[in-house]
Amino acid sequence: MVAARETTLQELLEGSKQYQVPLYQRTYSWTKSQLARLWDDILKLAEDRVDEANATHFIGSLVLAPSPTISPAGVAEYLVVDGQQRLTTLTILLCAIRDHRAQHEDPMHRDRLNQQYLVNPWKPEPQRLKLVPTQADRAAYLACLDSTPEAGGADPVGAAYRFFVAQLAAADDPDDPLDIERIENAVISGLALVSVTAQAGDNVHRIFESLNNTGLKLTQADLLRNYLFMRLPTRGETVYQSLWLPLQKRLTSEQLELLFWLDLVHRDQRVKQTDVYSAQQTRLNRLHSEEEIEAEVKRFSRLGALLRVILHPAEEKDPGVRRRLARLSAWGTTTVYPLLLHLLDRRDQGSATSEQVASAMLYVESFFVRRLLTGRPTNNLNRILLAVVTEMDQDPPVDQAVRSYLSIGRKYYSNDASVRAAVRSIPYYLNGRAHQRKLILQWLEESYGSKEPVTPDSLTIEHVLPQSPTTEWRQMLAADLGPDENFREAHEALVHTLGNLTLTGYNSELSNSSFPVKRLQLDKSGVRLNQEIAARERWGRPEIHARADDLAERIVAIWPGPNEQAADSPEVPWDVMAKALAELPAGSWTTYGDLAALIGSHPVPVGARLANHPVPNAHRVLQVEGTVSPSFRWSDPDRTDDPRDLLRAEGVKFDEYGRADQAQRMGTEDLAQLAGVTPEDVPERLPRPRSGEDVDYAERFIEQLTALQGPAVATATHVVLDAWTTMGGTLLYGIGGETSCFLMARPRRHELGDIWPAAIYPSGKFEVVFQHLSTRTPFDDVTLREELRQRLNQLPGVDIAPAKIALRPGFPLTVLADADAREALLDHLRWFYDQARTPAEDSLAMD
Repeated sequence: MVAARETTLQELLEGSKQYQVPLYQRTYSWTKSQLARLWDDILKLAEDRVDEANATHFIGSLVLAPSPTISPAGVAEYLVVDGQQRLTTLTILLCAIRDHRAQHEDPMHRDRLNQQYLVNPWKPEPQRLKLVPTQADRAAYLACLDSTPEAGGADPVGAAYRFFVAQLAAADDPDDPLDIERIENAVISGLALVSVTAQAGDNVHRIFESLNNTGLKLTQADLLRNYLFMRLPTRGETVYQSLWLPLQKRLTSEQLELLFWLDLVHRDQRVKQTDVYSAQQTRLNRLHSEEEIEAEVKRFSRLGALLRVILHPAEEKDPGVRRRLARLSAWGTTTVYPLLLHLLDRRDQGSATSEQVASAMLYVESFFVRRLLTGRPTNNLNRILLAVVTEMDQDPPVDQAVRSYLSIGRKYYSNDASVRAAVRSIPYYLNGRAHQRKLILQWLEESYGSKEPVTPDSLTIEHVLPQSPTTEWRQMLAADLGPDENFREAHEALVHTLGNLTLTGYNSELSNSSFPVKRLQLDKSGVRLNQEIAARERWGRPEIHARADDLAERIVAIWPGPNEQAADSPEVPWDVMAKALAELPAGSWTTYGDLAALIGSHPVPVGARLANHPVPNAHRVLQVEGTVSPSFRWSDPDRTDDPRDLLRAEGVKFDEYGRADQAQRMGTEDLAQLAGVTPEDVPERLPRPRSGEDVDYAERFIEQLTALQGPAVATATHVVLDAWTTMGGTLLYGIGGETSCFLMARPRRHELGDIWPAAIYPSGKFEVVFQHLSTRTPFDDVTLREELRQRLNQLPGVDIAPAKIALRPGFPLTVLADADAREALLDHLRWFYDQARTPAEDSLAMD
């Protein structure tokens, strides 16, 4: 049973009372925006009360519970179950009012406000304060309360005090002797709260949970902390000091939440991160004594120390484990954390050695590397990695158990034969995330053991045979083609393979230069990968294949493969092709060569596969010119209709010569997106600052853009970016070798999630991220995405096919060099920004 009534700050604070913020509560967290909104409300209320003396302003609720401790006679003690942020803010404001009036009006205001509202005079020290903040905030609060020199420090409590001191100084009109008094009265008597007081025996924590739906939302880690310490009525202070506080200092709130999820996943891989609190509470409800709860906190503290090492590999003492942790951290997948925590826990418990743990991590690293090299999609990786702890054999040494688990079933831990075949043919540059592709090349370079290592931040991935070949390159490659081979398909089959890629700091200088020019630059490089290329007299198909073979041997030596039970034979990833074709939208088409490049095969076996194995949408596969292959046959032998008739009905346009519209063609890059081998790129950096720290990525983006596209396109792009930030958007930058720029319309903290319409790449692409937009309000409505597509197609040189509305198509940055096209694009971006923003963006309920 609870009692609720409306009250004022005066009624709450007058008399001998004490409000204790439990030590397990979150620390004081109000920011300037919330303080400013409260202050504006108070000023308006003070003005309103000039004409209407009884005017009030409601600021929320305060949930209290009788303190479980026995208080001395005459002091009523309460726990602040909810509303501590609000109550703490108001008492800090009273301190600022007290100090201002004592300094500028009369010193007697200090004792008056102290004795009425801030302290319990003549009570023992434990009962002196009317508000006792959580322990982490206590020193800063006492500095404000006692007006010591430390008052107004850099912490949130100090920041709030300084904010109110400044506002009072600004509001104090020398010609109005009553203005600060009116503000004080508005605070004391005009701010209305609903005080909800629980009775002895009530489930205070349940009340707390039900009311935690406004203000600064508590995280699941906050809720779990509160639950644990509400179950430690006598041991709470000791456990907090010895176990929880060190854990809280090691990990952020988000990392604590991650820890509690990892702990659950060890038991049940199906647990979602959104269900951490409820799942942990269900488990902990089975415990009955304080000793059992304390043991759980102790276990969390120990696991937290291990998670800290995972998140900060440099703190690991063993060099072998440290190296593997650093590499897996650089790879950038958090779904490996459950396994890493399990491995370190095994070592901590004495059932695994550092050597075994490092070896197990190497197998995981190898698993990642080999899957990327063979073009396997990432969509089932989470399931595999989350299941490894619960499903692997616990009896063998931990490294062998991990290797055995990854080797069985359809996990695609590629064997040596598959790696050798894939390195020759799979479009490496289109697989995995950009920073992962660069990492593998970087690790290959490190394997040479150069005494003069090159700084990886200065390097980008370079296509030796360029993506846009010049006449000289066409002539070189044409010399390697047979009489029935097509240059375009041969180029597509080679350009993105690992044998044609390297790392260089001269990407912009090399660009589409001829091989003799590139060879001279690469020969000057300190990168061993480049020196091997520079040793070649020419760079055609034989040389690319020979280098691929050399790299493959190095790869299988560095990264061990699966157990012997995995069949040692190369496999063509026909399942990847089938997935891409199944996802191929109506109104689009692709070619045998595009499919062959995707899976590292050749157009002829692709055609044979399509003819003899029924797959979805085989009629959408055409010859490179957009014509139906003479050997095309329906999988149904009784079917004789012309596939062009079906394609026309689906929306594909044909010219008078029976050739499909090239704008509707899905190339190899589009197919990679459809098959899931290229994950959606996401921005990975903070918004571009106007000055100060971390400006290097913004500068590097412009430098790369200018070098690769020339000053005219770079200037035009810069105009677009400045216009975007002027209208309210922000810019985020990728951390790969090519520094991409994302146009952010909503930040990550927005209640609807982040959203951006496009990413810009210095290599020359304005990428429209329909794939991302399909999961973001309001553009999850296809009609809005379609309107965006149609708007962009009004620009000269832009023709985005309707079928690409689920992908990440783009248009050349050269479009922006035209002033009219640029202004039209900005109009469309303003439309997008207005659609993406919601009234809720600026609403923030106060706690």
